[in-house]
Amino acid sequence: MEKTVNIIGAGLAGSEAALQLASRGVRVRLMEMRPATSTPVHHTDECAELVCSNSFKSTKPESAAGMLKAELSSLGSRLIDAAWENKVDAGGALAVDRDGFSRRVTELVRGNELIDYRVEEVTDPFAYEADATIIASGPLTSDALAAWLARTTGEESLAFFDAAAPIVAADSLDMDVLFRQSRYEQDAPGDYLNAPFSKESYDAFIEELLAAQRVIAKDFETKDLFQACQPIEEIARKGHDAPRFGTCKPVGLVDPATGRRPWAAVQLRAENAERTAYNLVGFQTNLTFPEQRRVFRMIPGLENAEFARYGVMHRNTFIDAPRLLGRDMRLAPERCAGHDVYIAGQLSGTEGYCEAIMSGLVAALNAFARLTARELPRLPRETAFGALLDYATDPATQGYQPMHVNFGIMPPLPERVRNKQQRYAAYAARGFAAMEGYVADLRVRGIL
Repeated sequence: MEKTVNIIGAGLAGSEAALQLASRGVRVRLMEMRPATSTPVHHTDECAELVCSNSFKSTKPESAAGMLKAELSSLGSRLIDAAWENKVDAGGALAVDRDGFSRRVTELVRGNELIDYRVEEVTDPFAYEADATIIASGPLTSDALAAWLARTTGEESLAFFDAAAPIVAADSLDMDVLFRQSRYEQDAPGDYLNAPFSKESYDAFIEELLAAQRVIAKDFETKDLFQACQPIEEIARKGHDAPRFGTCKPVGLVDPATGRRPWAAVQLRAENAERTAYNLVGFQTNLTFPEQRRVFRMIPGLENAEFARYGVMHRNTFIDAPRLLGRDMRLAPERCAGHDVYIAGQLSGTEGYCEAIMSGLVAALNAFARLTARELPRLPRETAFGALLDYATDPATQGYQPMHVNFGIMPPLPERVRNKQQRYAAYAARGFAAMEGYVADLRVRGIL
């Protein structure tokens, strides 16, 4: 097939899109600005580098996140396969060895003869000849490309602040204080380390957390921060006990040293298969590096913690999808001077690793179908990503903020199910059936 698609950004969405198109015989020019042009949070030159958590969220079939993973597998996602290949223990979640995952994706991308991988910052996508373009430049889109997007869309790009949690070295932790346990699984070894607070140590920690110096010296309003990535200090500002009923909730844990539930607890999740580094779960932060070292060492068991990576705050750029994107993830044609431009990943207003992967996959399928004059069936709104796509591209959606897949935006069930678990199971069963039909349709049309 003598067709070429330019893809800007080799993150989760861009890498998935490139692999999907190449597997269908489309030539891909994949352009990534790193490492020639760096960002505040990336540390490698590899594809699909994870800069926040290493968790891809729940694997439970009766959860929206679990549904999305099943949908990715049904559609042949290359990156979800790479994630499973690099899985580390994390209870009911899919967490990955971040280095192993990125390394595997890089091997797949750079080893594909139909993918021309270029280290290059793109400031004007229209300057590159191609049959279609997918922009998947992510939340840290360069200023120059963001300016181009603003001019092209006729609107200013929206932005909010996203946050990443610190990572600490395992051999610097006090294992006499920490205990290994997953919630409600006292008899199992557990996939998380838990740092137990007493009331006194918790009170002292919160006091210092609130007083600590921040990088951005202002109190963020709710609209400025995506709710799932609120810095721990901003959560504490909502109330002294807010972390204890959220990120630091002790529910389902029993400290073997006391035989009782701790007053509060910080959970640490392994960053790699060797468990040499741990992520402070839910501890995204805007504190300065010296303050992180001082305050987070007040957490029991972390008194001598060595930080492999400090938490950071960064800008997250995304477009106003309900006004600018069609359900095929194509930018409004009247704004593109005859070019076919698709937006994928967090730039499109999806939030989450698996959501980014799926957006790249869907953008690739749409581009392929258009290039080969095939009709692509509509992704059912009963599926997890179909519901998100409907919501994100619905012009009636006002004040749009990046969104995860969730049951709240799915079409209601035909009959009311009062029991929450049964209701979620019904959503999942309905979505699975819809996805099966969709996949069968794609195969008949020669798209899958």
